Amino acid sequence: MNRTPRPGSPPGATTPTAPSGPARRRPWRRRPRTWAAATAAAIAAVIAAVLAVVLVPGPAGSPTASTNATPEASDRPHGDRDFTRPDDWSTYRPAVHLTPEERWMNDPQRPFWLDGRWHYYYLYNADYPEGNGTEWYHATSTDLVHWREEGVAIEKYANGLGDIETGSAVVDTEDTAGFGRGAVIAILTQQADGVQRQSLFVSTDGGFHFAPFDGNPVMDNPGEAHWRDPKVVWDDTNDEWLMVLAEGRKIGFYTSPDLKAWTYRSGFERDDLGILECPDLFRMSLDGDPAKTTWVLAAGVNGAEHGMTTGTAYWTGAWDGERFAADAAEPAWLDRGADFYAAVTWDDPRRPEAERLASRYAIGWLNNWAYAGALPTDDWHGGADSIVRELELRTVDGRPTLVSSPVAALDGLAGEPEVRSDLRVPDAAAPRSAADLDPDASAELPQPASDAYRLTVEVAPDPDDPASEVRFRVKEGDGSFAAVGVDFATGTAFVARDADAAAAAMPDAYRAVRTTPAPLRDGVVTLDLVVDASSVEVFVNGGESTMSSLVFGAPGANGLSVESVDGTTEVRSLRLTPLAVAPVARRG
Repeated sequence: MNRTPRPGSPPGATTPTAPSGPARRRPWRRRPRTWAAATAAAIAAVIAAVLAVVLVPGPAGSPTASTNATPEASDRPHGDRDFTRPDDWSTYRPAVHLTPEERWMNDPQRPFWLDGRWHYYYLYNADYPEGNGTEWYHATSTDLVHWREEGVAIEKYANGLGDIETGSAVVDTEDTAGFGRGAVIAILTQQADGVQRQSLFVSTDGGFHFAPFDGNPVMDNPGEAHWRDPKVVWDDTNDEWLMVLAEGRKIGFYTSPDLKAWTYRSGFERDDLGILECPDLFRMSLDGDPAKTTWVLAAGVNGAEHGMTTGTAYWTGAWDGERFAADAAEPAWLDRGADFYAAVTWDDPRRPEAERLASRYAIGWLNNWAYAGALPTDDWHGGADSIVRELELRTVDGRPTLVSSPVAALDGLAGEPEVRSDLRVPDAAAPRSAADLDPDASAELPQPASDAYRLTVEVAPDPDDPASEVRFRVKEGDGSFAAVGVDFATGTAFVARDADAAAAAMPDAYRAVRTTPAPLRDGVVTLDLVVDASSVEVFVNGGESTMSSLVFGAPGANGLSVESVDGTTEVRSLRLTPLAVAPVARRG
């Protein structure tokens, strides 16, 4: 998929802007004053005087190797690492997220493991903003946290068939395509004069450089306006390659013995999710039981009819070699935040089969086409990639659910945490004095000292004076912040950024509130936040649901505080962990 905003056009003009969905009660507008004004008054009255709770792929696998340990991440003592970004970095350059050095990035391309490294690509426009079109930019990693740029691997407009867009790469370990064992085969969409076709590119140097196949396109367009984003996996049950392709309001299924000749099998159609993009199909075990496996079909969608923005929807079900049968018509959501699109997932071929079925990785594009070209970044554009997360398929409230958690290697960036427990957060609007508070809660607590950090809290309404909401303000300063909280009355968590430093200049879709289910589990709701210079990713109740959003604080702002609404909140536990900077190794 290529949606780079064209020069002279409004941001996101090359794709329909997603409606923000039906209006909902905004919990911070409960009283007849704005959230920003209410917060200023509450902060002055409460935090200054009382509670500054400032807290903290192919048929066979690759050779066995140790998984995801890296000297950079785990072997350096805390004192040898930097927890603040270099002085010459721009205001919003992330500390622990992948971004290009300059120009434009969008869709992730599924990584693969080869020769001791993960090989990953993203769509990149070296001509932005003057010229359009994308190509595949290559980055590698040993741990999915530290990245090294490798340069452009597939150039745009190089073979006469047009733009280089989204697809997938596989390692052909059994030489099914005839280019040699271990050749890396990329199948991707090319677009010329508005016509989308699927082409094959071959790398014989381990994925660093690709050459076009002489027989391209391997799949010519049958007359469809939308016909793109092939995702290819090996179906070991049927001993053949399996492709899912986005075809407007349908996902098409194709099979092939050799990655070159493809046969259409069936389609999965939806009329409630807009134009489908970036599909994915994979098999997982349920609750870690290799005897209970199911297929998962995912796609990038417009979720307006479901009260969502654009995002990644998925269904569990069965694949019989011809058709996919979903277990339920209603889609589930991989992430309910504002900015998690074009997601890809993959497993680790070094692991035993049972482990490969039990868990996968995922990465998404931290941006939204409603405002993709309007972000306040200067030296690069297109947002960022999410942190890599690990997925498991678990039964949650009777339904198979993809549960997410930050990749384990992120712990290698962790510094010494600040830990607190049994804090009481009173109603921000009620007049209080220090004598009204629990002594432990009135103690001065640290602000984040690192540019990126992880905040994990367990919150619950006080049984004697239950709050309706609790709100944590991140990137707070100079009157700007984003709010992450829990609405106990509705059992939802939310992210609101209508008071951040970019909100006033952004379209309505940016200011819309994003929510996700957050029921009490064992009496508490757990929020696990990964906060960076321009984003927040929220994992609710151990990753049963997630919300990822870009967030722009005022330059240099990194404050953190909390308040309750209409009662008292118990913060049963709080852990604020600084994350060391993981700079991308640039090409010079």
